[in-house]
Amino acid sequence: MNPKNIALKIEHTIALLTINRPEKLNALNAETVTELFQIFKKLKQNDEVAVIIITGSGEKSFVAGADVAEIKNHDEISGRIFSSRGQKVFRYIEKMEKPVIAVINGFALGGGLELAMACHLRIASKNAKFGQPEINLGLIPGYGGTQRLPRLIGVTKALYLLLSGETIDAKQALEIGLINEVVAPEKLMARANEIAELMIAKPPVALRYILQAVTNGSDKNLDTALNLESELFGNICGTDDMKEGITAFLGKRKAVFKGK
Repeated sequence: MNPKNIALKIEHTIALLTINRPEKLNALNAETVTELFQIFKKLKQNDEVAVIIITGSGEKSFVAGADVAEIKNHDEISGRIFSSRGQKVFRYIEKMEKPVIAVINGFALGGGLELAMACHLRIASKNAKFGQPEINLGLIPGYGGTQRLPRLIGVTKALYLLLSGETIDAKQALEIGLINEVVAPEKLMARANEIAELMIAKPPVALRYILQAVTNGSDKNLDTALNLESELFGNICGTDDMKEGITAFLGKRKAVFKGK
């Protein structure tokens, strides 16, 4: 696989994906969405990758949206296929059992914000801008924006952003809970790697089970989600990592986790 629009680098169990269409502000065309899907499927199977970071090329944009030049040609049938296809890819990213960190270095608009919201953690440059401006083009979000945004920041705030099409800055995004952290531009990638290393140091099975519990439980009723948590809690009580973690804690030493 030789992706045209995404650069992939794997180093020290961290995979770095860079959307590389700077001349289009890293807008997502169909080819790029396909490449994302192919890369994430391979990363899921790669046991040497523990954490995934995704960012955009250049200093202006994470992903400035979907490629409008492609959208203008859609009709009712092709538009639905376009939307469903992107949703499938972003849901696959969201259900990854390895932490996925969006490093937002500029514009995260439309499909770009939808991609960021499908990631587990989001850190942003002070220069970043966020929004779902589709309504300004006579559109609605099609890659999950109408569903993930209310789940992340609440219906009231989400509806305002969706209905107004307004753009907010990183400070506002942090205040409403859309992102985890705001960082100076020159420190952004270093901070992303710090967070990745923090995740890598944690027991892999517990990390995976937490992602499963949150991702698979968030769209279920509370009783069903609690049953899922109990099942995963029981499973982890049978792991070597759990025994090592408890033994190390009681023995006042650092645990050595092996992912078993």
